[in-house]
Amino acid sequence: MDLFTIFGSLAAICMVLGYLPQAIYTIRTRDTDGIALPTFLLMGLGSAFFVVQGCLSHPLNWPLIATNLITFICSAIVFGIKMYNDHFRRKK
Repeated sequence: MDLFTIFGSLAAICMVLGYLPQAIYTIRTRDTDGIALPTFLLMGLGSAFFVVQGCLSHPLNWPLIATNLITFICSAIVFGIKMYNDHFRRKK
C-alpha cells in the first residue's frame, strides 16, 4: 500500500465515522435544535460534488464515490429531518 491509498482510506473512515453518529442520533431522537442548517446543507453538497468527481475520474474512484455517497445520504437525512422540524414546529 502506498501513502496515497493509506491516507485516502483514513480520510474515508474519518468521514463516515464523523457523519454516522449525528445521523443515527437525529434519526432516533428527531432532535435537530442544535444543528446548523447551512452547515449540513454545504457538507451534503460537498459530498455530492465528491461523488461526481469520483464518477468523472478515470478509472472510477470507488473509495471516493462510496465514502461520499454514504456521507451525502447521512447529510440528506439530517437535512430533511431538520427542515421538517423547523417547518412544522413553527406552524404549531
